[in-house]
Amino acid sequence: MAMISAVVLLSCVVTVTAAFDVTAVPFDEGFSHLFGNDNLVRSSDGRTARLTLNRYSGSGFVANDMYHHGFFSASIKLPSDYTAGVVVAFYTSNGDLFEKTHDELDFEFLGNVRGKDWRIQTNVYGNGSTSRGREERYVLPFDPTAEAHRYSILWTSHHIIFYVDDTPVREVVRSDAMGGDYPSKPMSVYATIWDGSTWATGNGKYKVNYKYEPFVSDFSDLVLRGCRADPIQQVNSAAARRCAEANDELLAADFALMTPKKRAAMRRFRERYMAYSFCYDTNRYPVAFPDCDIIPSEQSRFYEWGQSKDSRERRRSRRQSRKARAGDPKRVSSI
Repeated sequence: MAMISAVVLLSCVVTVTAAFDVTAVPFDEGFSHLFGNDNLVRSSDGRTARLTLNRYSGSGFVANDMYHHGFFSASIKLPSDYTAGVVVAFYTSNGDLFEKTHDELDFEFLGNVRGKDWRIQTNVYGNGSTSRGREERYVLPFDPTAEAHRYSILWTSHHIIFYVDDTPVREVVRSDAMGGDYPSKPMSVYATIWDGSTWATGNGKYKVNYKYEPFVSDFSDLVLRGCRADPIQQVNSAAARRCAEANDELLAADFALMTPKKRAAMRRFRERYMAYSFCYDTNRYPVAFPDCDIIPSEQSRFYEWGQSKDSRERRRSRRQSRKARAGDPKRVSSI
């Protein structure tokens, strides 16, 4: 694994102070190189990792252990300039062990052509439910390429929460109706950057242009908090008690408590920035999923294919404004 000066690497990274009471883990204590040879570079103090995509390879790293429930977090700075087709991901999965029945929780960052915004996508898979993708996409109220922002995944026996900085942007509450669609097996934590030209931008219309390589994403403030578990070995009573206690500790932590203030913040974020929701995609899913909380006022903001009407209206109004004010350099958001 390549090494570079911590001064050089950390000068490119803005460390985000965690809003929650969590402790970052040094890279070598919690993670290992996954793929990409020299395209994974870590600082000499082991607290920051840089992932690079070039014409030869992407790159990635993986947690050394698997976890049965946990809180997983990273401060991430995304590549800038022309990034069409580039995908940066921070996620949990057990696909290597359970190929047909895998669980997965995703943060995926989807690049774009110059002048248009990165988009962020969350997804939830349980027990191999890849044909029932629970995708949601959002635009962000900040430039994720200018400095690092924290992205966190909470996974407990009760619910899943995705955070952007200290704002919850999505909650999935476990219900009996979800059955195996709720992730239930131990998972590893991954970070990757790769070429998603076939789908990531305009459904594959815009490919990765390696004229702009390398595409670089920095990861810092890595958090792994949960119950380490071996999904292959038979779970004995002592291990089960240990993970049950760890799950109770997660549920009692500040990042697991959905206060009225947090719910209001999540509602505002979703009203302003959610660009797609599987819950309102009646073309793909004529019958809503059991974990969908269909809100009529929210539903009216989406087309039948789940795309936000508001996002198109924002783009249209911005285009009209640009025509009225020739030379206005303001960026136009893209969904």
